[in-house]
Amino acid sequence: MTNKKDLNGSFEDSLNDWARQEMVANEFISVLSKLFYNKSIELVLFRSQLIDRSASLILYRHSYAENIINKQLSIKDSLKLAKAILHCSVKPSKIDIGKLNGEWVEEKKNFVDAEDFIKIKLKKFIGHETKLKQPVDVVLYGFGRIGRLLARELIIQGNGHQLRVRAIVTRGNSDDQIAKRASLLRHDSVHGPFRGIAIENYDDKTIYINGHKVLMLAANSPEEIDYTEYGINNAVLIDNTGIYRDREGLSRHLKAKGIDKVLLTAPGKGDIPNIVFGVNDKEVDYKKENVLSAASCTTNAAAPVLAVLEKEYGVVQGHLETVHSYTNDQNLLDNMHSKTRRGRSAPLNLVITETGAAKAVTKIIPSLQGKLTGNAIRVPTPNVSLVVLKLTLGKETSKEEINELMRQTSLSGDLVAQIKYSTSADAVSSDFMSEPSTSVFDSNATIVSPNKKGLVSYIWYDNEFGYTLQVIRVAKNMAGVKRPTYY
Repeated sequence: MTNKKDLNGSFEDSLNDWARQEMVANEFISVLSKLFYNKSIELVLFRSQLIDRSASLILYRHSYAENIINKQLSIKDSLKLAKAILHCSVKPSKIDIGKLNGEWVEEKKNFVDAEDFIKIKLKKFIGHETKLKQPVDVVLYGFGRIGRLLARELIIQGNGHQLRVRAIVTRGNSDDQIAKRASLLRHDSVHGPFRGIAIENYDDKTIYINGHKVLMLAANSPEEIDYTEYGINNAVLIDNTGIYRDREGLSRHLKAKGIDKVLLTAPGKGDIPNIVFGVNDKEVDYKKENVLSAASCTTNAAAPVLAVLEKEYGVVQGHLETVHSYTNDQNLLDNMHSKTRRGRSAPLNLVITETGAAKAVTKIIPSLQGKLTGNAIRVPTPNVSLVVLKLTLGKETSKEEINELMRQTSLSGDLVAQIKYSTSADAVSSDFMSEPSTSVFDSNATIVSPNKKGLVSYIWYDNEFGYTLQVIRVAKNMAGVKRPTYY
């Protein structure tokens, strides 16, 4: 029988050990901040953001890593490596401390100390050039769900060192409208309160957001504002309205003084390149092309996984079904609507509707042309959606082989920021709220048919937040301010 005294001692030891780990995590946060604010070096842990996160959450991130890489990561090792990065002349960059920590566990016997390890691992990042290029101005045209998340993340992520939000354009900028928009920025029913401050100033028509004085401008047409009058030059304009989808319409923004490039947060029509970052972003000449689309949230979720499967096995044919949270274009209660079924109450019904995602994916991966069908079901949840892929593959496989392929893809290669590997047997949609990865591969739900060529895959995605980060990645490339990454 277990001694009660021993149990009590074990309990106290456990509490004390946790307290010691939290103290190390808080010291780690201090080093994180110095790297971010003084050196423009951002540390992430297997793509999860660490800036402005609590000690307990950072410890959880370290614990969860064991599910992905099959080894424990120590917060003490992360602190040691972060200090080494701080002391070495590492250029502005984005570095996965989880990847480095895992490599340190395996290879530390080959190095003198942590600084020696960092100098070897990050040798391409070390040099005399320690400053970023001049920040590029950003104009947000439209301030709905994606526009507000873009404002939040651009301001928190880059701290004004890469993309700098200078203006938000809406149809009106009365005091009442500015107050309401500032309030919507501060309070989000889905993603929670803004991590910072957002204070409206009616005298100069601005919202003060974590040190950024962001102009609130009004316009009824794209070309009517002279942005240079406000000191905005060579800006990237991100159009979140979806009103203009073709080159002719979006090019109207370029007629406005101060705008250099335009990025659409919806599928582009005609000859506008649709970009899913990580899949086809390298095929675009960002210096020459001044109008781009970041495609749709569903396309950004499906394309990374489909690209991997097409390359490894070949897709013979298949169907893409998106189980999608309801959106603003649906009705709260039954009413007239221009599209079939979408007039029925969104919070009360499953609604079958069309999606262009299957066709859009073929723009991203041309070899899939004519091989996919697609449809959508809108469901009564406010956020987080699910892509279900039912595919016939060109080669035989197994559930274990598919899962291992996706696990490895999530750890190395071009798609580490897009694909996340989930091992949770109890995962549900709310678990992926504010998830930074655009495609969360649910390994426990994978099905391979008896003939070994039929595959059903389930891919979760935050159709707002994950997509927003993909938009930012494209915008950084357009602006030429993307930092080198160690993933």
